Amino acid sequence: MRKQLIKSKFLLCLLANLFCIGLAQAQNGTLSGFVKDENGATLASATVSIIGKGKTALTDVSGTYNFNLPEGTYNIAVSYTGFNISQKKVTITNGGSTTADFTLTIAGDLAAVQIIGSRSLRRISTETPVPVDVLNIASLAKSAPQANLNQILNYVAPSFTSNTTTVADGTDHIDPAQLRGLGPDQVLVLLNGKRRHTSSLVNVNGSPGRGSVGTDLNAIPAFAIERVEVLRDGASAQYGSDAIAGVINVVMKKNIKQLTASLFTGGNTSKGANDFRGGMDGEQVQLDLNYGIAIGKKGGSINLTGSLTARDDTRRATDFNGTLFNVYNAVEARALKGGTNIASLFNNITNTPNTAQIIGAIKQYAPQVTYLTAAQQTNIQNATTIGGLQGLLGGDVTNNELAFRGMERKDFNMRIGQSKLQSGQLYMNTFIPINDNHTFYTFGGYGNRR
Repeated sequence: MRKQLIKSKFLLCLLANLFCIGLAQAQNGTLSGFVKDENGATLASATVSIIGKGKTALTDVSGTYNFNLPEGTYNIAVSYTGFNISQKKVTITNGGSTTADFTLTIAGDLAAVQIIGSRSLRRISTETPVPVDVLNIASLAKSAPQANLNQILNYVAPSFTSNTTTVADGTDHIDPAQLRGLGPDQVLVLLNGKRRHTSSLVNVNGSPGRGSVGTDLNAIPAFAIERVEVLRDGASAQYGSDAIAGVINVVMKKNIKQLTASLFTGGNTSKGANDFRGGMDGEQVQLDLNYGIAIGKKGGSINLTGSLTARDDTRRATDFNGTLFNVYNAVEARALKGGTNIASLFNNITNTPNTAQIIGAIKQYAPQVTYLTAAQQTNIQNATTIGGLQGLLGGDVTNNELAFRGMERKDFNMRIGQSKLQSGQLYMNTFIPINDNHTFYTFGGYGNRR
């Protein structure tokens, strides 16, 4: 626990230092506006691009967008599925605010939706009649009642499935992600259009994707993601056998000069749950921070995200109703309190019981089990062999012994439910244009999860 706290503090300190460096840089100008159709209706999730700079943004639910840009003149293009592309030229000054609104007209033919990916070719509608979901995770992470990427995709993507498992070995730790009900190893995950590595965990027991190895999507904090593109059809001809179920492309944030934070908390009060006895369990607190720093004069940036999560466990098993303690367990417990370990009374060389010592110890401590009847006590004292004692000591005394020990049957329940979790993550996405044809990029992160 102390080790985890130290790591969490380190992540927060590192983020704070990087934020301070970004705040010290020169102030840029701002560009904002809204996007609507010919009837005046706002268009959410329209794509606003700065041509030649590799910078894009999606409009929010009110149809607005914004950029922080260095001084200069830019060509702005806005696109939306089913509408013609609209372009404008704008001039940005340091410290100034520029407004550029767009009105899109309906296109005669529906343009093809494209998914970014390695080896991806430009597609047209006649050759790819497959559905692609483009999900604005940046907005969903703030508005949806979900905390991690798997939960958000479960909430909004109809072909996506991810189930929290229990009593499934390491699969309790990494939730398998599936598309169209196929295995986790048949879903290709891309990060910024590049293949994301799979985990080293083989799913076992009765968990989804048993016998396969998938990609841990929850290793990427949802607050670091701008959007997710889900190709809901097989793409093995283009990507290989790991894309039989489809492709998920995760696009990380590139925004700069904008500090955003999120604090999520909640818990469970499930009256219908087997083990629910009132109150709340599974309490969770999650803190996310994101900030982007401008680099160079050509629109480069380094975007940083930090995430800390603490979650309590939930237990959903009914009370254990089998035998927990027999008479021998009760006698053995009294003997241990008296300094005698009956189970250790064996010959160390031949591993055979020291019969006389075992019988003597049982007869010595049996009277301390006060809820036994007089007849039971007499029979135990009159026994002369271990075989004879076995028949006398096998009776179920669970209820009496639980009361003696101050325990309940629920104390022995199997742990079925969500695990306890402590997690800290730091992710970075860097994009630096070198010239009109070359760009330096790097992305990745560090996470520690218990």
